[in-house]
Amino acid sequence: MVQPAEKSASGRDVVERYTWLERVTHLVHLIAMLILLITGFKIYFGWDFMPFQTARALHMIAVPFFLAANWILVPYNIFSYKGEKCSVRDRIKHFKESYMFGKDDAERLIAIIRNFFGKGRYPAFTIYDEHEEHYVTKLHPMLKLLIIFESTAILFIAVTGVVLYSITWSPLGIPISEWILSITWYFAPFFGVDALGLIRTVHLVAGYWFVFELIAHVGILEFDPDVWKYHKAIFWSGKEDLSDRRFVKVIEEEDQEGLLE
Repeated sequence: MVQPAEKSASGRDVVERYTWLERVTHLVHLIAMLILLITGFKIYFGWDFMPFQTARALHMIAVPFFLAANWILVPYNIFSYKGEKCSVRDRIKHFKESYMFGKDDAERLIAIIRNFFGKGRYPAFTIYDEHEEHYVTKLHPMLKLLIIFESTAILFIAVTGVVLYSITWSPLGIPISEWILSITWYFAPFFGVDALGLIRTVHLVAGYWFVFELIAHVGILEFDPDVWKYHKAIFWSGKEDLSDRRFVKVIEEEDQEGLLE
């Protein structure tokens, strides 16, 4: 829920960009992902900086935290949006505007590319509706594209991880690992490997994806002093000063009145 704007010590408008639960979710996701990557690569490549059993134990401990953050807390944060309207339709609209890559995002992305070549101004990718007191969108358009691939990678890494954990895993007598292996056998011949080999490869590739995403998210897309304020917001304060208009557009009350006339 985005809180109404308040005044900072300097008299500027400050709003809540991330709730405490969103910040906790982001931190749990980040820590769990780093543990999974470090221990996972140790298990796969046999690095000797820690015992195999320790790495495997840490890997398995991090798994439920990673999945809970992404499959429980993230959806809850997205759909627990509370604006002036809280119907299912408005929640879905909020989700589409805030997290799905659309026409406006494509236009912003083109403008970003043009700016890279010295053509035009870097566009605002944070848009706040002053009348509704909520963010229309607050993600860089490239991050919205990354979300699609990240969600797919999480699904693949979870499914393949089940088999790598145990090829006979059958909770409550349901042969889940056997089903996954059976489905994988349909695709394995196209890659010239057996089902287990394909599962290992997909699991590893998904791991490499998260390495790339971490570099892209932190090191490339936000390697700019002007956006470090967003790192402060997501890790600590949760707040944003809307008077700092670089990357920010505010739909003000006057704009709303002009649209209604």
